[in-house]
Amino acid sequence: MADHARPENQVTDLQSLVGVAPLTFAGAAAMTFAAAYVRGLTGFGMAIILVPLLGLIVTPGEAVVLGILLQLLIGPVGLKVILADADRSSAVPIGLIAMATTPIGMAALHATTPDVARLLITLIAVGAFVAILLPKQPEGHRPGRLAIGGTGIASGILTGFAAMPGPPVVPFYLRRSLPPKVARASMMLIFFATAIAGTLAALWVGIATWRLLILALLLFAPMWVGNHVGGRHFGTVAPHVWQAMVAVVLGLAAVSAVIRILT
Repeated sequence: MADHARPENQVTDLQSLVGVAPLTFAGAAAMTFAAAYVRGLTGFGMAIILVPLLGLIVTPGEAVVLGILLQLLIGPVGLKVILADADRSSAVPIGLIAMATTPIGMAALHATTPDVARLLITLIAVGAFVAILLPKQPEGHRPGRLAIGGTGIASGILTGFAAMPGPPVVPFYLRRSLPPKVARASMMLIFFATAIAGTLAALWVGIATWRLLILALLLFAPMWVGNHVGGRHFGTVAPHVWQAMVAVVLGLAAVSAVIRILT
């Protein structure tokens, strides 16, 4: 009985349970907190930041599944407010289309080698930053069916392949003249839908494991705290400052992704 109380046995138990050493887990928890803070503040960014970082401690495929599981767990938090604030005329169809196309991306991930997956995930992060720099749509612009459908398809495929539904969704909303709370809630609603589809697709393909689920549950606490703190800070900055922060987040994610692929 006494042996089980020893710290070294507890370390062994944690490592055998989730497949990562305690110090590595602590780093993953810190990364999750930071990424969730960004999500709470901006409405997106958790997967774009977190998946490439998690790919340093687990395989790219496992990092994608873990990112999807984390988004699934955090999705219901504040859902009532999200539903009230979101532009449901665009967010609902984008979310449904993305859910339908997520398995395509998951199947592509399953057939891709880890090195190629890391490269493509890096390119996705860079592409998101480039897209946000495109000129804004004119005041009163309403996206058509083609734009909504294309955004949904791209978001779903990227959810399955990289747990990153954001690259097509963020420019879709940030380039429109929408209040930050509407853009933020719309993105969160879509990302919750893609997390549901991503989890189901991961189970279908067979790359979701109990170990990843347990790891996601263990990371829920730092994720919840980070999301809560970020959400408390949302609304305390001017809209133009908030949009600038969104661009900075995407830029940092792109730069860090490029550095990781080169080193």
